[in-house]
Amino acid sequence: MDSVTEPPALASSATPPEAPLAMPVQSLTRFSRKERRPWAAPLLAYRPWAARLFVFGGALALTLYGAYQMYRVVEVGVITLLEWVLVVLFVANFSWIAVAFTSGILGFVWLLFRTPVPGLLPKSLAKKTAVVMPIYNEAPARVFAAVQAICEDVEATGLGEAFDYFFLSDTTDPDIWIAEERALVAIRQRMPEARLYYRHRRRNTSRKAGNIADFVTRWGGAYEHMVVLDADSLMTGDSIVRLAVAMEADADAGIIQTLPLIINRNTLFARVQQFAARIAGPVVAAGLSAWMGRDGNYWGHNAIIRTDAFAAHCGLPDLRGRPPFGGHILSHDFVEAALIRRAGYAVYMLPTLGGSYEESPPSLIDLAARDRRWCQGNLQHLRILPTKGLILASRQHFANGIMGYLASPLWMAQLLVGIALVLQTSYIRPEYFTADFSLFPAWPRFDAARALQLFELTMGVLLAPKFFGLVAALIDRRTRVACGGAIRLILSALLETIMSAFLAPIMMLIQSGSVVQILSGRDTGWNPQRRDDGSIPFRSIVRRHRTHMALGVLTLFASMLISPSLVAWMSPTIAGLILAIPLSWASGQLWIGVALRRVGLLTTPEETAPPAIVQRANALSIELARTGHDGDDGLRAIHDDAAFRVQHELFLPSAARRRRGEVDVEEAVATAKLNDAKSLEEVIGWLKPKERMALLNDRALISLLVRLPTAVPQPEKEAKTETMAALNA
Repeated sequence: MDSVTEPPALASSATPPEAPLAMPVQSLTRFSRKERRPWAAPLLAYRPWAARLFVFGGALALTLYGAYQMYRVVEVGVITLLEWVLVVLFVANFSWIAVAFTSGILGFVWLLFRTPVPGLLPKSLAKKTAVVMPIYNEAPARVFAAVQAICEDVEATGLGEAFDYFFLSDTTDPDIWIAEERALVAIRQRMPEARLYYRHRRRNTSRKAGNIADFVTRWGGAYEHMVVLDADSLMTGDSIVRLAVAMEADADAGIIQTLPLIINRNTLFARVQQFAARIAGPVVAAGLSAWMGRDGNYWGHNAIIRTDAFAAHCGLPDLRGRPPFGGHILSHDFVEAALIRRAGYAVYMLPTLGGSYEESPPSLIDLAARDRRWCQGNLQHLRILPTKGLILASRQHFANGIMGYLASPLWMAQLLVGIALVLQTSYIRPEYFTADFSLFPAWPRFDAARALQLFELTMGVLLAPKFFGLVAALIDRRTRVACGGAIRLILSALLETIMSAFLAPIMMLIQSGSVVQILSGRDTGWNPQRRDDGSIPFRSIVRRHRTHMALGVLTLFASMLISPSLVAWMSPTIAGLILAIPLSWASGQLWIGVALRRVGLLTTPEETAPPAIVQRANALSIELARTGHDGDDGLRAIHDDAAFRVQHELFLPSAARRRRGEVDVEEAVATAKLNDAKSLEEVIGWLKPKERMALLNDRALISLLVRLPTAVPQPEKEAKTETMAALNA
């Protein structure tokens, strides 16, 4: 029954001794300026004001110009109510892209004239840093390979003594949980000198924010800083060490964010995202960094945080009411950045640091699933906006995130109003006898030539950041060569733009639907993200996009009845919707992405010349997937491997005291099933996932499991029966 393999060296615990740090819940309605710490370097706070004047002043001027031109488009005749609605919607949408345009110009100029030269690494670091990776039902081979590669790279800098590593598991799948623990035992055997720790939460309250808060309150006192990763994150040792150096050198710094580049993407959709992030991303990030200055934002991962400041000022309250607007705060990172900045700490980005990587969803449907959760989190910020004591820049970050999702229904409303106006012009007779006296009817008329010019201006403003990124990539020889040369780089940018144009109307409808669902009170779940496989059953794709396709066909026929010029004007939107099903199917296809890579399209420097840490992490992931225990049954592993079972029980925390009369339903059911079972196989077949979790968390139930015999295989039973019959004969 028990394994006879050589048992691993046992560790007394998966975690180090606790060093508690208080993390009081912050008030959103009370704050005094006296609570804000003074700047240690106050002059640094004034640097970005010229950049902000350019970005927001330029965007305002551009928006006013666009609003004036739109007014001139509709003022040819008497302006109707519907035309005024169109003007308002246009101004709202245009102002949104105008800020991105001016920020893109700033980022482009910043990249052209700023060539940062990294300094030498120090010989030692004065403070300890924890590198923490929250995980939730992820493949252990992936996350443990990534952390091992990071740990090895940090050790290669000679400063490894300053860093400890934590896997913070919120996993709810019992088999994955056991696989994580077995992976921990294995990685400790491979790296006996490294300080690698693992903590599993039985109750994953408040999701990722609660996961990080649990670490801070239990071990935060031992670490001056923490580098927060995601399950798909990868960072070089040089990048992590330089973040620690920057934090030690800047007493005002609360959070320092990096720019993660997308890597390891193979499907068509993921490769489009990977290319867009690599080419346009640096321009966008540089612009944001330039005008945000030290009043920046935080995107939840690949950043370093001052632990005591985070504990003192970033304890998140639960919002009153039920989800989607009540309950725990979903997009916690924006709120944490705002609260730590409110307390007087700086939040900023190092856009050219390098060595920071992440992955992206493999298909359009996977992106939509993640985007639904982000949509709820950002709309929830409507309740955070009035928080007392926030600086103006933090409120702008919240507004920016909110508008990122409201833009879709606003865009859709603008399209519908435009169609209604054209329809009214073509088919509805004028009303000659209105309530107001007039010799002529109120008839909607447009300046067609000016409307075309305004459309061209809008498209130019919208696509400018992509163009700036392409020019910056063409100028930089290393990037240009690594992307296949100037011609392939331009063709790739064109392909990415076309794909984005086709996918944009689909995302418009998806996000508009998400906004409507959230505003109507529908909560989103918390499901693990798919990392690699973009293939989705075609039937599911049809079911997800059939409404989009039907709307595209309906819009095409309606536009043809109204005006051929309307069809031409709306052709990108109509084509994207009609082709929604094949586009979504193609987005998740691996072979299309691989074929484009073979001809040198949509390639990035990190793909043609992968960084050493990326190669190491990928190789380790393949090796651990082959030799590890990712697919094993957790109950069978506990039952069969005595040495690991002892280790698992050492990893479990002490049993918490229960209130009198309190009953754990899953534990009670698991106990009953264990008592009724005659074999391990029966238990494996009977127990549901939550009951398995209850069993694996209870040492007494584990002892009941171990006593069960393994059922005799059916062929062996038949052989024994035949043998007994022969003997009896």
